[in-house]
Amino acid sequence: MFLPHPYLHFHLPVKIYHLSTCSTCQRILKEVPGLERFDLQDIKTEPITPEQLDHLRELAGSYEALFSRRAIKFRAMGLHEQQLTEQDFRRLILEEYTFLKRPVAVIADRIFIGNAKATVQALVAAASA
Repeated sequence: MFLPHPYLHFHLPVKIYHLSTCSTCQRILKEVPGLERFDLQDIKTEPITPEQLDHLRELAGSYEALFSRRAIKFRAMGLHEQQLTEQDFRRLILEEYTFLKRPVAVIADRIFIGNAKATVQALVAAASA
């Protein structure tokens, strides 16, 4: 059973970090009801700030949870052969936008990371509340 978040009816932060050139992000954005309520940030043209990333980490629990190992540069830079620390994940995301798993949506104090079907369904449900 899904219970609506009690604070969604107030003006709390609703934001989606996405990549406008990513067809998967665009498909997901079309599924989000009330998208006009969200502050959309294209991370390619408006890079994520250290403060924003730190806030996302607070919600997600780690920088690693926000890090995309699917990025082409992950293997190209040989990162798959290294033991990366939390500070490495933070630095890499700030240096290269493709390392942020996307989309990342924030509704009040809830975070939705990536494009897994269950994550997108949870985002749509939360945005519908």
